[in-house]
Amino acid sequence: MHFSLETKTVTLSVGDFAGFSLGPQDSGGGPQGIWRAQLGQHWHNELQKRTEQEFTVAGALRPDVKFEVPIQGRLLHRGWTYELQGRIDQQIGDTLREIKSVMRPLPAEETALRADYPAYFLQLAAYVVLRRTQGAKTTRAELIFVEAGSGLAQTITLTPFDEALVFHQLDILGDFLNQQLRATARRRSLQFRSPFASLRPGQETIQSDLSSALRPFAWVSRSENQGQTPGRQQAATAPSSVVLFEAPTGYGKTGCVLEYALGQLKAGRFARLIWLTGKSTGQIQVMHTLRQMTAPDLSLPPSPLSPAATPLAVWQVRNKAEHCVNHTFHCVRDSCDYLRDCAERWPGSGLARFHLDDREARDLDTLKAAGRAATICPYEITRAALPFNDVWIGDFNYVFAPDNRGLFFDQPGFDPAETLLVIDEAHNLPSRVAGAYSHRATESEAHLLLAELDHLSAPAPLVLAVEAWIRLLASLQPAESLDPITEAEIRDLVESIVKLTTTHPLDYAALGPVHSETLWSFAALANFMADPTLKKLIWVARPGQLEFTCVDAAAAIGATLKPFGGAILMSATLFPYAEFAESCGLNGVEVEPALRAGSARAEPAHLPYTTLVAPTPWRAGAYDVAVDLRVSTTYRDRASHHPTTAATIAALHEAATGKIASGEGWPQAGVCRCVAVFFPSYAYAESIQKTLADYGSVLRVALQPKLPDLAAQTAWVEENLALSDVLFLVLGSSFAEGIDLLGGRVTHAMVVGPALPEVNAVQKARMDVLHDLGRDAAFRRVYQIPGLQKVNQGLGRLVRAPGQKAKVLLHCRRFAEPSYAALLAADYQLYREIGDESDLRAWLAGHCDE
Repeated sequence: MHFSLETKTVTLSVGDFAGFSLGPQDSGGGPQGIWRAQLGQHWHNELQKRTEQEFTVAGALRPDVKFEVPIQGRLLHRGWTYELQGRIDQQIGDTLREIKSVMRPLPAEETALRADYPAYFLQLAAYVVLRRTQGAKTTRAELIFVEAGSGLAQTITLTPFDEALVFHQLDILGDFLNQQLRATARRRSLQFRSPFASLRPGQETIQSDLSSALRPFAWVSRSENQGQTPGRQQAATAPSSVVLFEAPTGYGKTGCVLEYALGQLKAGRFARLIWLTGKSTGQIQVMHTLRQMTAPDLSLPPSPLSPAATPLAVWQVRNKAEHCVNHTFHCVRDSCDYLRDCAERWPGSGLARFHLDDREARDLDTLKAAGRAATICPYEITRAALPFNDVWIGDFNYVFAPDNRGLFFDQPGFDPAETLLVIDEAHNLPSRVAGAYSHRATESEAHLLLAELDHLSAPAPLVLAVEAWIRLLASLQPAESLDPITEAEIRDLVESIVKLTTTHPLDYAALGPVHSETLWSFAALANFMADPTLKKLIWVARPGQLEFTCVDAAAAIGATLKPFGGAILMSATLFPYAEFAESCGLNGVEVEPALRAGSARAEPAHLPYTTLVAPTPWRAGAYDVAVDLRVSTTYRDRASHHPTTAATIAALHEAATGKIASGEGWPQAGVCRCVAVFFPSYAYAESIQKTLADYGSVLRVALQPKLPDLAAQTAWVEENLALSDVLFLVLGSSFAEGIDLLGGRVTHAMVVGPALPEVNAVQKARMDVLHDLGRDAAFRRVYQIPGLQKVNQGLGRLVRAPGQKAKVLLHCRRFAEPSYAALLAADYQLYREIGDESDLRAWLAGHCDE
């Protein structure tokens, strides 16, 4: 659906018109949602053949029998102009026929079909109304339901009451559009303050820098270009525009980008902001900052332009399972009292208050309490409220994961071209999206599914197909890839099970959540194997475990980013930028700040992305870095250097405690005696911990536990900063990337090795995908860049504010090799080389600012 609030015109398909709803909708879960289009096309073709046979006379089809007939027209209703278009399945004289496949047995009571499939009747009625406005007054219509399993058809004739419902639907659409008008006025009068009491050095120009970086792509029309505006160009890949924004931890990226984004909403350049982050803690931070920026100023008298009068409509989206109020999360509509018939109960539930009243609390506990009281799923409250909110905050999956993106993309009025997309911690985006497209099938899950299908007396063909699947899984031995014959057998079996599940309805409520998910996963496997855009690997990790791994999701990411009016991908570690851009499906030339739009030198370029690196003068000289050439931490060599590594940790701690005790060179308040040591794996950290104990070390070593909860992680760090001598942290973990407690408190740190990914089937497949680049370039992309990115992330936590300093030892001679050193962040590239014990002592005895 596309609409212009200025001209009050709406353009949409008849299907979208009929399916428009402001309350709860069918979630589309299960095979009914996944395979509806494929099933509908099958029966559409079958009934077309039947009609051709019925109306063929003397070997020729009657001339008044037509298929796939375009119907379009314009309806005027209460100040809005609706332009509708679509295709009717069949037209026989003055009779229109629409074909819809259903999973339920037929024939059924007409009242039941009308109650369960109101959008089908409304869609056909809209075609009739359009025909009547064009002068076809004698038009009649038939809705043909087809039972999926048997092909049995049931025909229902439309009535004048059905046609009247078209105008009722126009009323609902009009109410929605009028609320969008009010939302536009709300954004235009939005009042907000800076998130910073005072600007930190380097933040003074960031707003204009962001505007210059994004502006050439999103907002310059072709006619404006023809007006010879200097330095401003239309993007070659319009309407998409992407900015890679890199700023170190502690810079204030969240506040800076929020200030920029709110300014764009207020100026009308975007109608919505979507903010994605992979961690709930990041979402909480965004919500907190937004509240601070938009809270009313109580010192000012009330006025129509005050923040209190024009609040920002923000919604944080939590996952569906967190919304669930049942004991077991199993989203099958017919078995859940909170989902069954909730659309009929919605108008009288009073739950529309959550999007109509900006003062209503929107936290998860409040939503769940309201859902229980109204016996309506809390997730449906979120779904219904989203179209009326200016800012959506959620996980990467709501835009990039095929199983979850419908929550955002299927919302009424959502238009990516009018949306600013912000992706926080964007360095994780390629791996997260690849993971969303990857799947696993196990023999044990298939056995459990088969047992339950037998128990439910499922159709014999489906049972036999699952048995064949189990035999196939049992026959597979661990392998880094499969031969084409085996892959073809896997594809055939998966497609067979998908087809059987489509055409043989099951009681998913009785099947239960676990086994239903196993059965539904076959559709995802089929889609995975059929998707030509994915770089993929099918392999066997261990007996009975088949992996469907997406090794490169760049094409999927790029295709998702392209429709957005603007996108900011931000992180502390996007370098090297060209390789990161390619991993996100972006192709273009990186530009330095001096070549940003607005500069005459940038004028000839048409770039699908631009790179913006935040200036941080306060980090200059904050790191005193050395590379330890005495050791090699490769898997083959590391064990022989364990004693040296243990002794170096002891020396590092001695230097840290000596500095603090003497007060030399450390003007920072709140520093502790603890040093941080970053390892590439738990196993390596445990080996060094054992070595320290074997050599009689009295150092109190705390190895990070595997704690999923941020509060527990934070408590562990706080406790051990006070009680331990050494923190052993694992690079790439949340302790190394998500804990912001080390800045200004840990003054000495050590990185044991560059944290390259382990060599396995997936990494080898990624190397194969990049083989055209040459082995060195492929190795850089697959191993070196991810490894050094983890190092840069971990070290970035040590200096988060002006005045903080850190002494860092990179403990492996590989860090000095040009191919590795070039991937270190600029702050760590000026280092001293440690060749022997005396070099180490001399460096440790020096000041961080030397």
